[in-house]
Amino acid sequence: MPSNDVRILAQAAVPTAAVGAIAVVVSGVVAGGEGAIGAAVATVVVIIFMGLGLYVLNRTAKSLPHLFQAMGLMLYTAQILLLFIFMAAVKNTTLFNPRAFAFTLLAGTLVWIAAQTRAHMKAKILYVEPESGSSATSSKGEKPENSGHSS
Repeated sequence: MPSNDVRILAQAAVPTAAVGAIAVVVSGVVAGGEGAIGAAVATVVVIIFMGLGLYVLNRTAKSLPHLFQAMGLMLYTAQILLLFIFMAAVKNTTLFNPRAFAFTLLAGTLVWIAAQTRAHMKAKILYVEPESGSSATSSKGEKPENSGHSS
């Protein structure tokens, strides 16, 4: 991953992990050990799902930029559906508290989205890749003759 991508990933994952840690403590106090386990599992699920989504979107943006917007919409829809399926699968579990899991999952997802949005807004990412110097100008610093501009 290029440094901008890693920076955005870290700027989204760190606040999510911090909120997850707070949720583990609060859930542990409110719902006991099962609540703490549920909050910890939810935090890990959010970081993995959203991190993989960010990775897939970055790969799509580089290899198929014309599909970026559609891929983003499809990816977020798929993530929501997979989270719904995961929640339905663990609904009656006795391993952890499903309510603590659900609230932490929601809080972690919202924090991830807010942090990722903030990271993208603060990042200085070029919208257009600059052309290499050899194709834009000649060795003397003049414009090439067939640059499409008439004099």
